[in-house]
Amino acid sequence: MTLKLSTGLRNKLLGMQAQPVVVWTEAISGSNLAYSDNGASPDTITDDGSGFITAGFAPGMKIYTYGSTTPGNDLNGVTLTAVVAGTLSFATGSLAGSEGFAADTVLVACEGGSLKDIFRDGALKIYSGSQPAEADDAISGTLLITITESAGTFAAGAFANGLEFGDAASGAIAKASGETWQGVATASGTAGYFRLCANPTDVGAESTTLPRIDGLIGTSGADLNLSSTSIVSGQTYTIDTFSLTLPEYYGA
Repeated sequence: MTLKLSTGLRNKLLGMQAQPVVVWTEAISGSNLAYSDNGASPDTITDDGSGFITAGFAPGMKIYTYGSTTPGNDLNGVTLTAVVAGTLSFATGSLAGSEGFAADTVLVACEGGSLKDIFRDGALKIYSGSQPAEADDAISGTLLITITESAGTFAAGAFANGLEFGDAASGAIAKASGETWQGVATASGTAGYFRLCANPTDVGAESTTLPRIDGLIGTSGADLNLSSTSIVSGQTYTIDTFSLTLPEYYGA
């Protein structure tokens, strides 16, 4: 079986580099920012104006800070583990101590161009019928299930309940450890193929810019194997394992 990658995904993988998504200072936010060294608990940066989500921060992004009063608080590529409106959380021990941001302290959030970054907080959709010829093509068949984290409601552009991949190892990347990839069927039918969609809005129309991966579904030897391809509306389905492997070489 062969996975099909959209033009949008291939272009991102070939040309996209890590890039700043958010640049944040007290002057920009109009609020007070502060470092908090929380001992054995995750370190945090707080914003008393609660503007982090609106600004575009999201879990999994890497953050950098410059111009801190204490040089040891200048962060270099620390990964955000949780984001709420007023708090960014990251690994304990990242900070040298607690202090407010200086007037010229700059906080930058960056996102890279890896598969892990591109598909962060996306969703996996299972359809009936034949797989489209290309991942750029419009969907065919009926949407049977949308797989999300623990079957939670997925909203494009928001990171709640989106799917996450773990760190790459041995040339492959798999669903994040501890996540439950699950969905409740909204229609009955025979599962034919899946489309892995990224976080941006993707209504399934033809597109050469949206990142997607399509694959066949079966009970064995397919890109995604299910215990049964017969889907019943209202039933809950779980994807126990899911991984993507970069080929060691191209060509026959």
